[in-house]
Amino acid sequence: METALNPKPILSIDVPVVETERLLLRGFRFQDFNEHAAIWADPDVTRHISGRVFSREESWGRFLRHGGHWSMMGYGYWALEEKASGRLAGQVGLGDFKRDIEPSIEGIPEMGWVLATWSHGRGYATEAVLAALGWVEANLGQGCRTVCLVDPDNLASLRVAEKCGYREYARTRYHDGPTILLER
Repeated sequence: METALNPKPILSIDVPVVETERLLLRGFRFQDFNEHAAIWADPDVTRHISGRVFSREESWGRFLRHGGHWSMMGYGYWALEEKASGRLAGQVGLGDFKRDIEPSIEGIPEMGWVLATWSHGRGYATEAVLAALGWVEANLGQGCRTVCLVDPDNLASLRVAEKCGYREYARTRYHDGPTILLER
């Protein structure tokens, strides 16, 4: 009888844990993958990100890049765990995705957040982004510039960005769609 592979990490990556009143920002675990893939397969989640859902294979690539960012860049994405239920509510964090975009944002930590549909409207995104920014200030330096990209039709994310101190500095196109670049 075949058993499922449950890998043990060869290289330990210390992802800092950040707590808020309702959320735990922590490193992703292998066991988070099914919930992670379900989030990226939800058209309500992806409509302003790519306009299409992601396959399980594509979600696996996204999942693996979280650990890669932490090990190579010293920052990355956290899993958002709802403390009350232990459920994966989404992800928040920083990346450098080497995006083909003008003006270039390469080398500037890019803040991003994605939440499961069930957690929308609860203020989790703002709570998580503010906590992540607190970590940025404590670990990357006060005044560290961060940017984020938001689809102009994504009013909820534009509100989150504004509440967290981001201000628009450019309008551009990314993957043939309009994009607002914001900085903090």
